[in-house]
Amino acid sequence: MQRRFVSIWFRQLLADWQLIRRPELAEVPFVFAAPDHGRMMITAVNPLAFSFGVEVGMRAADAKAICPGLEVLDDKPGRPKNLLRGLGEWCVRYSPSVSIDEFGMDGLLLDVSGCPHLWGGEREYLKEIVNRLKSKGYTVRLAIADTPGAAWAVSRFGKVTPLIPSGEHVDALLSLSPEALRLEDTVLAKLRKLGFYQIKSFIGMPRSVLRRRFGEDFLLRLAQAIGTEAEALIPLKVPVAFSERLACMEPIKTKTAIEIAIQKMLENLCNRMQSEGKGLRTGMLTGYRIDGKIVQVSIGTSGASHSVSHLFKLFQLKIDQIRPALGIELFVLDAPKVEDVDVPQEEMWSSKPGLNDNSVIRFLDRVAGKVGAQAIHRFLPATRYWPERAISKAASVTEKASNPWRTDKPRPTEMLKVPAPIEVMALIPDHPPKFFIYKGVRHLVSKADGPERIEREWWMDKGEHRDYYQVEDEEGCRYWLFRSGHYGGEQQHKWFIHGFFA
Repeated sequence: MQRRFVSIWFRQLLADWQLIRRPELAEVPFVFAAPDHGRMMITAVNPLAFSFGVEVGMRAADAKAICPGLEVLDDKPGRPKNLLRGLGEWCVRYSPSVSIDEFGMDGLLLDVSGCPHLWGGEREYLKEIVNRLKSKGYTVRLAIADTPGAAWAVSRFGKVTPLIPSGEHVDALLSLSPEALRLEDTVLAKLRKLGFYQIKSFIGMPRSVLRRRFGEDFLLRLAQAIGTEAEALIPLKVPVAFSERLACMEPIKTKTAIEIAIQKMLENLCNRMQSEGKGLRTGMLTGYRIDGKIVQVSIGTSGASHSVSHLFKLFQLKIDQIRPALGIELFVLDAPKVEDVDVPQEEMWSSKPGLNDNSVIRFLDRVAGKVGAQAIHRFLPATRYWPERAISKAASVTEKASNPWRTDKPRPTEMLKVPAPIEVMALIPDHPPKFFIYKGVRHLVSKADGPERIEREWWMDKGEHRDYYQVEDEEGCRYWLFRSGHYGGEQQHKWFIHGFFA
């Protein structure tokens, strides 16, 4: 497939942005200015101020002298880039790969390979983008060509047509001035001094001669424009491998229509994932509204899945969060995180499928969609001595334990994160307590078992060992208590409660 690129040039980016925010300035000459070595220098000019002779790079004081009633607005560093980033995110509806033009910081570059046919062809595609941006208040010029450099040149200096047919971009460059190659001012000055006012004047010269007079950067820009050297573009949003786009003929507003759109995209996406043995772990649905705003909802799964019905039910739980307003004109469904799908061996008779049962995983996904994934935890045994460190959180439902759960010693059903100190009365130091006081309540011990000694992990921290006892009070409640170290130490609290048995 032949690669095609679109260059969007915002001829007066800051001025248009200001007029959108403050329409009352339409009949007022104004400029943006920023401090430079103690002087206010003009960084952007609106058309009315330009008609008075005010230009970018002029001192604000001089501009006021030649333009009565000139309003000077403070510019901020990085504002053009922030504006272009927002416009680029809006333009993702026309191409998944949108980049900021770093050379002039006044435009966007789109890799539109395979996109224009969705709008009926390249001419209609360009017309759609121009009309939409103009309706928002931006003055733009567009061009489409085989290389980003050629599209950039034609959008700013072309005078015939913005649509350069495939394979004809070199001919379109010949009559343009050297400025169309995105060259430095010093190089442009040398070219003008030598009488090179059009690209065709030097494009056929030997490369060794051009390199000696104008340098490597000159040759690189020329090669990028004609396509002999690839130009790397950094997209605002890195396209994901598994993604589906659905452009709507009419803006979508209803819940039913949104469900139909999700169903259609999921069918295509899941077919692709299934053919490659992949499954979705994280899904992101993005809706581009006709008012320029973006709405998003996301889902997550406990295990890789390419089941359309299961994933659709997860998105159904989030549809109420989508605010279509005047309507959504484009849906994009991305799967930024996918994993290999492990197909379990089916068994004719299985009474304990456990987490290998897909219905359990799907149930957990639906619960997580309602209460949040942070409310569901799965723990695995860890090879540690200290009880509170003997478990670890599993990264997924399918993660396997590296060692089995310890079952030779009983452990409480509920364990405190931090052992709580208690008051204890014991007849003999090594015997279990006769009673203990926890949170102001006295518990008389009727039965006890122990001690079980657990040594401290000396390679991690210092301290005493623990002697654990299982005790039962007179009401039949069972507790897990321990004494820290031996009697005779200087610790303020020697006995602690660590858990509760069922």
